[in-house]
Amino acid sequence: MNLRMDDKIAEQYKSNSQKIRVITEQWVNDNLFCPYCGKAHIAHFENNRPVADFYCPDCAEEYELKSKNGTIENKINDGAYDTMIHRIVSINNPNFFFMNYNKQDLQVRDFLMVPKYFFSPEIIEKRKPLSDTARRAGWVGCNIILKQIPEEGRIFIVKNEIELPRKEIISKVRRTEFIKQYKLDARGWVLDVLNCVNKIEGCDFTLDQMYKFEDVLAKKYPNNNHIKDKIRQQLQILRDKGIIEFRGRGNYRKI
Repeated sequence: MNLRMDDKIAEQYKSNSQKIRVITEQWVNDNLFCPYCGKAHIAHFENNRPVADFYCPDCAEEYELKSKNGTIENKINDGAYDTMIHRIVSINNPNFFFMNYNKQDLQVRDFLMVPKYFFSPEIIEKRKPLSDTARRAGWVGCNIILKQIPEEGRIFIVKNEIELPRKEIISKVRRTEFIKQYKLDARGWVLDVLNCVNKIEGCDFTLDQMYKFEDVLAKKYPNNNHIKDKIRQQLQILRDKGIIEFRGRGNYRKI
């Protein structure tokens, strides 16, 4: 994988935003494999699709690319809010690639993939509508709140300019792929409890520590009167799928 992007392919463009779009998309087209099935190259969709930029010719997984000069922060600007929500709740919502690069030398610093099943409407923040004087008056964009995605869903392909092993990346994707079998509501519970697990410091934790998140989860699910039961249910799912280990008497360990 060549981490240096080629700016010559965008010489014909005048707009800086167009230039960087062409440069970053070409880099992905030349360097990225499919994190699901491992196919050596993914393909580029025709321009102006509502969300997705790339797809895998073998397994048909779709990917949307977001790139930024500088570090990848907890909040990523995205396109139209309604379009994003529609895709998330649909059966073919895209996976996401997030890239940060150095504008001076066009070097890829970090590149990570977030599987589609880690997305829910709760992590999409609606921005204020554009003013009446704007060219697209009333248009409503959105932000992706990365910090609300569990660590297991932020899978680095390049980190600090170091390419990570392909087998390791595919393994991480397959480890959490069970989440996509759940409908959106059930998926939200799995992700929320997984986030709670990750908030506990260290590898070992107890059921009593998890119960301390009861009030937080109750606010998010006000119609559910059995929060502790749901916590235990989701811990059992995470245990059965190899994300955590049950060590007896209300004790767990992160794997």
